[in-house]
Amino acid sequence: MNVIALTDHNALVQAAYEARGYLPDESKIAAEMCAAATWHGNNTHNALKALHLDDLFGSKAGGCVPGAEIEVIPTRFAATEVWNSHKKLGQAVAKRAFDRAIELAEQFGVGIVSVDNCFHYLWGGGYVIDAAKRGYIAYTNCTSTLAEVVPFMGKTPTLGTNPHSWGLPTTEAIGFPICIDWATSTVAMGRVQQLKREGGTLPPNAAVDQDGNPTTDPNQVSALLPFGAHKGYGMSLINELTAAFIGGSLPLHRGRKSPSEDEKNSTSFFFQIIHPDALNAGAFAQGRTQSENIKAVIDNILTTGNEKSILPGQLEAAAAKRSEEAGGLLFTDAELTELNEIAAKLGLPALKPCS
Repeated sequence: MNVIALTDHNALVQAAYEARGYLPDESKIAAEMCAAATWHGNNTHNALKALHLDDLFGSKAGGCVPGAEIEVIPTRFAATEVWNSHKKLGQAVAKRAFDRAIELAEQFGVGIVSVDNCFHYLWGGGYVIDAAKRGYIAYTNCTSTLAEVVPFMGKTPTLGTNPHSWGLPTTEAIGFPICIDWATSTVAMGRVQQLKREGGTLPPNAAVDQDGNPTTDPNQVSALLPFGAHKGYGMSLINELTAAFIGGSLPLHRGRKSPSEDEKNSTSFFFQIIHPDALNAGAFAQGRTQSENIKAVIDNILTTGNEKSILPGQLEAAAAKRSEEAGGLLFTDAELTELNEIAAKLGLPALKPCS
């Protein structure tokens, strides 16, 4: 693996976004979120994925508008806000939305921000881990940029990969935040792209080819399948229907030109922060504190015979530790080659591994 300095990575990614017309502040946030994904070992939602999405569906295609201003829509509910992001860069919107939801949760115990007319915010786990490290229970879901998942017992892809991301403030109890973060497809499309880049095969029953036949060849993938059959399908519907309440677009129109001017093709976001004190009933056994009770519950789950069980977020925490010990972001040779192709197009020096 190649160790790349965090500052060098962020400077390149920020420059790439600014070259596309994005403002310095939103480009900086985008670079930081790309770095957070790599820092935590998530190679399917790193800078390569982010810039690839922008190439396909973003600033060049009108799906994302550099410098767009967020509009806060009036609502009668004190603990919630509804925004129209006007297709602003998704990472900048998500970071601001979670910060605002935290402010609301500090005042009301819970804070919710719903956002319409969005563009992909990439790795949801990065936002909820950050909020959990700050002491909050965090949740987000979104609709994906493109309908590329086949419903259970169907043949036509009409769902996105539609991720769910939870972060729980368990650092005091176990040393890291629990992070439950998953696409509702068996694999994310970013994983397919990674396997194309690195060479490899998909697990069975994860994808189909253009004829609807199951395939494990990432080069033959036409659509993805939901995880857990009807269960993943149901989880994906949560995103679609939550977005529908917000003002979401028809799935087949997202990421594509609308067949009529009356239809939208943008995504929708949902963010929720819960202050742990808002859940505290105070009746913990044996006089335990809330944090002590969390640890006791986790220890009880990992009882004798379950010592090898891995907690959600544990792999991300281990990857973050490796990045810290290495002193930078870890990239494969193939990833570094693609990053340096971006640098060359920008007329910037190639990223060099730390000595």
